[in-house]
Amino acid sequence: MSVTLYPSFSILLVDDEPDWLYSMGISLERAGINNILTCSDSRAVMKMLADNPVGIVLLDLTMPHLSGQELLGMIAEEHPGVTVIIVSGLNQLETAVACMRGGAFDYYVKTSEEERIIKGVKRAVREQELQRENRELRTRFLYDRLEHPEAFSNIITGDKGMRSIFQYIEAVAVSSQPILVTGESGVGKELVVAALHKLSRRKGELVAVNVAGLDDTMVADTLFGHLKGSYTSAGEARGGMIEQAGEGTLFLDEIGDLSLASQVKLLRLLQEGEYYPIGSDRPRRMRARVVVATHQELADRQAAGQFRKDLFYRLRAHHLHIPPLRKRKGDIPLLVDHFLEEASREFGKKKATVPKELAILLSTYDFPGNVRELKAMVYDAVSFHQGGVLSMEAFIRAIGGRPAEALVERDADPSSNPFFAMERLPGFSDAIELLVSEAIRRAEGNQSIAARLLGVSQSALSKRLKPKS
Repeated sequence: MSVTLYPSFSILLVDDEPDWLYSMGISLERAGINNILTCSDSRAVMKMLADNPVGIVLLDLTMPHLSGQELLGMIAEEHPGVTVIIVSGLNQLETAVACMRGGAFDYYVKTSEEERIIKGVKRAVREQELQRENRELRTRFLYDRLEHPEAFSNIITGDKGMRSIFQYIEAVAVSSQPILVTGESGVGKELVVAALHKLSRRKGELVAVNVAGLDDTMVADTLFGHLKGSYTSAGEARGGMIEQAGEGTLFLDEIGDLSLASQVKLLRLLQEGEYYPIGSDRPRRMRARVVVATHQELADRQAAGQFRKDLFYRLRAHHLHIPPLRKRKGDIPLLVDHFLEEASREFGKKKATVPKELAILLSTYDFPGNVRELKAMVYDAVSFHQGGVLSMEAFIRAIGGRPAEALVERDADPSSNPFFAMERLPGFSDAIELLVSEAIRRAEGNQSIAARLLGVSQSALSKRLKPKS
């Protein structure tokens, strides 16, 4: 079975001591970093850099033929995008300062700092990944292109903002860093995660876990698994969702509902890349990439002490916010047509003709349930449909007496009142005329829909619109 290489670029170890190359290679592989090249002859380094996609070089200083400092200057000049970490047998402050001024990312003493070297390499990997993703993102936005539009075929949209999100997804899909997906319930976060997984080219599965309602023990058991006999009812050993995801994607939904104790476990998992099945004292390495989603504002929960600050910043290395349907109303006709076709097929009915007034009616509603709510409306309408033009009754019934966007909370911010900033208030009659005029504009001249926007009967509106004699 082929093994996924991590990171996507190579890490070149350069030292004239084969024993150090071997031991450092083993240590990096234990830390989950296995895309490694080694070189024991400093004269071959520049050719290896030219022939291989190297992102990081661990460079010894004292070598025959070409010294580490000489190579550092050559690499900085010819391969400025490559990160160089100096690993020397000598702890000399002057040399370390000279190397840092020469462009080295960091300086370590090899005899006593192996653990720090590993952490430094991990930090350098993250920096390289972010730099590459930023370059890729700039290129995609500059040329406004999607390399793999087929990955988003299940997401129905023509919105420019959503296209920008797709470009961002393409840029970060192969990242090893956690990805945070936010958005209101019903916007389609799970479809975005599926596209992310498809574009990641990972060999494992997409495994989804909804953590809402799971207590600390259930979270640990679900994610980490357990050994036989680890607790009273553990009659057989069971692998957790991390093991099931393998080298794929672990999707943790509703992460905002995770308890503080479970947040600590998740933070440790992300930092160390290791976990312990319940009842085991031997760690296992996580090979999956973690994607989390929530409809909650994590920044607000963090400020209220309900979400760990360190975990919050760890999770948002990459952040995707999916806008609500009310922010992309141009997608409503596309979605109605899509769900109409889907529902007609499911109910075994001929696809109905959509009345032109339907798009106007739906554009006046703010869809608190987002795409999921619109889908339910369409399915309900199709279930009652007998033929011909689709009835608007199911939609009117679902929306209720008045579209939600027209409602004003009594305790709302006074600045949200349209009259708040006016130095002089309009007269009562003038205000009503302005309100009626705006309702007619939004309803594109349809009096029935305008009356619904205003919360009055159509006859009352018609009476108001009659020219005064």
